[in-house]
Amino acid sequence: MITKRMIPIAEPVIGGRELAYVTDAIRSGWVSSKGPYVEMFEAAVANGCEAVQAVSVSSGTTGLHLAFAALGIHRGDEVIVPTFSFVAVASTVKHVGATPVFADSDPYHWCIDPVDVERRITSRTRAIMPVHLYGHPVDMDAINDIARRHHLWIVENAAEALGSTYKGKPVGTLGDVGIFSFYGNKLITSGEGGMVVTNDRVLAERMRLLRDHGMDPSRPYWHPVVGYNFRLTNLQAAVGLAQHEQVDTFLRAKQQIAERYRAGLAEVPGLVCQPTADWATHSSWLFAIMVEPAFGLTRDQLQGALRDRGIDTRRAAYEIHTMPPYRSRERRRYPVAERLSAQGLHLPSGAGLSVSDQMYVIDSIRDLAGLSSWPGATWSVNGHAEVVNGAVLT
Repeated sequence: MITKRMIPIAEPVIGGRELAYVTDAIRSGWVSSKGPYVEMFEAAVANGCEAVQAVSVSSGTTGLHLAFAALGIHRGDEVIVPTFSFVAVASTVKHVGATPVFADSDPYHWCIDPVDVERRITSRTRAIMPVHLYGHPVDMDAINDIARRHHLWIVENAAEALGSTYKGKPVGTLGDVGIFSFYGNKLITSGEGGMVVTNDRVLAERMRLLRDHGMDPSRPYWHPVVGYNFRLTNLQAAVGLAQHEQVDTFLRAKQQIAERYRAGLAEVPGLVCQPTADWATHSSWLFAIMVEPAFGLTRDQLQGALRDRGIDTRRAAYEIHTMPPYRSRERRRYPVAERLSAQGLHLPSGAGLSVSDQMYVIDSIRDLAGLSSWPGATWSVNGHAEVVNGAVLT
């Protein structure tokens, strides 16, 4: 059966106190970057990820830019980043005049490969940017060991990973500075927006100075340094705070969605789901699969067939080193990243995805693989618990 509407890849769930908080902010007259919701949102995020300081910014991308600027990374420096990631990991390095140096992905969990990171270090390397891909944490012990031995900064890109943990510790504060994104498709959203977190109070104050045009907070309109306008508005922070109040609900929904996909697609030949390490709690921001030849269709053919059935999907990112601004004369190969980029596909993963819509996605994929509907799959909803073939998901 072909559905007429499109099941989205992800969309925000707006159902808490967002309208009440935004209305309050408007009535107060504090609609720009001053106002109580900015500080309350910063405090909520800092508390949630066990950070000493949180600095709100206009996007996750400007958060990365701000972190590099505050750390003093500039022209002539190099920053090691994954080539299999969103382009901002490289463009923000360029924004401060430095050079992004690309590393391959770990074949086990698809994040940046610490072994390849160490291969890329030169005398010009100043920092490493681990990216917690789709919400799965990087092996941060390995990254921290490399950084200590080579005296490098760690800018932890947790844009997709709010709520993920590494060996029981929240991501974001596992390096020198971390960033989160609150774009509309993230776990929580403020429309646009982001947060930079750190346990270094001096670094946090430096970032606050640079974020607000480099204006001296004790001497208004005196600018001792060149800064930026990377501020979050009180209206956006009001939405973000209301969203953050629901973060546990959203995480639970995402984890249930991931469990359904793993169970429903387990016997489909040629489909590989992103593995989860035993030391990780995966926020499952997007559910990612690889479509291998045994499936019978290519990734692009599967994407087209699902689109015809009213199911939105997204191909995996292109490797950044193949894009015109980042091509190098050196003919390096990134075999894991190349395979992920060629075969990777993201399935509908929004926290508001209904069980019936997800079952339609699963059965559509099974049908395209020549399999029957999921046999023996029994779903019942009882509060926050769902029973799947006798296993309770909470």
